[in-house]
Amino acid sequence: MKIKGAIFDLDGTILDSCHVWKKVDADFLGKRGMNVPPDYAEAIIKMTFREAAEYTIERFELNENPEDVMAEWNQMALYQYSYEVPLRKGTKEVLAWFTEKKIPVGVATSNTSMLFEPCLKRNGVYEMFHSFTEVGEVSRGKEFPDIYIKEAEKLGCEPENCLVFEDIIPALKSAESGGFVTIGVVEPTWKYTEEELISCCDYKIDEIYDALVLLNSLK
Repeated sequence: MKIKGAIFDLDGTILDSCHVWKKVDADFLGKRGMNVPPDYAEAIIKMTFREAAEYTIERFELNENPEDVMAEWNQMALYQYSYEVPLRKGTKEVLAWFTEKKIPVGVATSNTSMLFEPCLKRNGVYEMFHSFTEVGEVSRGKEFPDIYIKEAEKLGCEPENCLVFEDIIPALKSAESGGFVTIGVVEPTWKYTEEELISCCDYKIDEIYDALVLLNSLK
């Protein structure tokens, strides 16, 4: 195939940040006298930020509004994104490969710019991205291909010539349904079996640095 663009998810794919949200969930619900249910993280990971807040309010019967919940989450995570969250191993090298080949890369994320911008800048990769799309810019969450289609338009490429790197199965399935070439990145948090991940993407890699061999075979 002729690669004309690539879209990266952030959390769990190129940022080693899933532990941050585990702590946010635990602290947020703990302050309200509740524990985190086993299915909670996977339930909200594919939602928009607002959808996740609305879901949380409804599920736990909180007398709060989505704006306050979202603001609290952002504030709880801001320090770690600004000063601590690292890139996953090999991210810079993979982004440098695209830069060298003059292939534009973008981001499709459920995160917000107030968190990911300082993180990407501190890690020295912000300028390597052509554009960014947040789930809030489209009407549906990552279980639908809207966010990838919008980001591909920003990159100026068609889905069949665009790679999507993701770590969660619902997102890989939706990107595939949009016609994109999908690469599943193993994130141990989700505890998918190898068979589960392979079944819903075109290619599977254990770490981002493993993409270099794959990219050289696809170019």
